[in-house]
Amino acid sequence: MPNTYQNICNNIDYKADKSVLQIKTIDMHTGGEPLRVIVSGFPKLKGSTVLEYRRDIKENYDYLRTALMFEPRGHADMYGCILLPPNDEEADFGILFMHNEGYSSMCGHAIIAISTLAVKMNWIIVKEGENELKIDAPCGRIFSFVKVSNGEVIGVKFHCVPSFAVGLDRIVNVEGIGDVVYDLAYGGAFYAYVDLRKNTHLNFGLSEENYRAIIQSGIDIKHAVMNQDKEIQHPFEEDLSFLYGTIFIDEPMNISNHSRNVCVFADGEVDRSPTGSGVSGRIAIEKARNAIKINEPITIESITGSTFKGCLVREEKFGPFNAVIPQVEGTAFVTGLNTFLIDPKDPMKNGFILR
Repeated sequence: MPNTYQNICNNIDYKADKSVLQIKTIDMHTGGEPLRVIVSGFPKLKGSTVLEYRRDIKENYDYLRTALMFEPRGHADMYGCILLPPNDEEADFGILFMHNEGYSSMCGHAIIAISTLAVKMNWIIVKEGENELKIDAPCGRIFSFVKVSNGEVIGVKFHCVPSFAVGLDRIVNVEGIGDVVYDLAYGGAFYAYVDLRKNTHLNFGLSEENYRAIIQSGIDIKHAVMNQDKEIQHPFEEDLSFLYGTIFIDEPMNISNHSRNVCVFADGEVDRSPTGSGVSGRIAIEKARNAIKINEPITIESITGSTFKGCLVREEKFGPFNAVIPQVEGTAFVTGLNTFLIDPKDPMKNGFILR
């Protein structure tokens, strides 16, 4: 009788056919929000800047985004990135972000995770104390700082691109909801910020049991704002001129924190972290309301209870806007290593989504 179990123990390395595309990733999370880092196997993108690479991947390789983000390899709330050459020699590398709808312009949780990974993988010369990285994202250059103690990463903070409030206490009528008061701000991406304390008719709390209500309301508000608000315009880049999501704000569950952020972005994804670009926009809003001072930290929690610490680094002019440079701080962890196989004979090779 053959010893099948012993054969299993002795033969654990699967060898794929040569026709099968193999893409290797390192999976991470920041505050519970996933990040699938593509490290090899992806076709070489054409371009000389991150925005040009983004156009090439959208036009020619979007099926690989869906293959890696969608089921059966991912899920409706998966998030990923691919690393690229920088825009010029002053930066360390470029990065593109991807999700269930397409490609975002900025992602703070991904910056925290990839900065952590850069140290853990010795992609940079690592030293004790603070290690600086310059990362070219679609929204511009991000400066991140990885703190290392006894060879271990103990935290990451980053300085976002100039962030600004476009308008405060605007009103949009949303079908099935009524009038909604929101702030419009940019923190590497544009968001409509909806404070539940000003919109008491949105009678759901920002907790896990209200997940579906949060998603549907976030989608409905986003589409209503997109249809009404004509000021979703980046002062310099048309590619960045779109509303990325809705961020709900409420009192924190942990009273030692400043507030709670829950972001619904892309096609109904819910950020498990407080949202790095969203916190950047929050800092701009707090400054516009004269509610924050330079270097005054605020801690913002997420739907999972994870936190980012934000503060105002400095103020500067950005086109017509009085902008701020926000700092966001958090931690990230590696969760797995994957070699994904994309078989040309597989009818579901490009993925699908069932929520």
